[in-house]
Amino acid sequence: MRQNAVAFATKPIGFAIRKAQVELDAIARSGYGIILWFHTQDAAALLKLLKERSVPIAQDLADGPFGKMFTFRDPDGYLITMHDGG
Repeated sequence: MRQNAVAFATKPIGFAIRKAQVELDAIARSGYGIILWFHTQDAAALLKLLKERSVPIAQDLADGPFGKMFTFRDPDGYLITMHDGG
């Protein structure tokens, strides 16, 4: 468990819940308080594919707590983080 977060080691897909880092009542943008993380075999290859398909990238590829990771926006504005480690 991290500060303000709980991670669940469920199989085949793990998930975590984290306290919002902003006051959600003050935010007009839909989906701001939800960030989903998913594991992928190759974050760099998936990022390349999403860029080729003009998917909005919110955070480019970087080293993170679970290997290489990046974040994109889905059509509803939700942030989706992909990582290839952990």
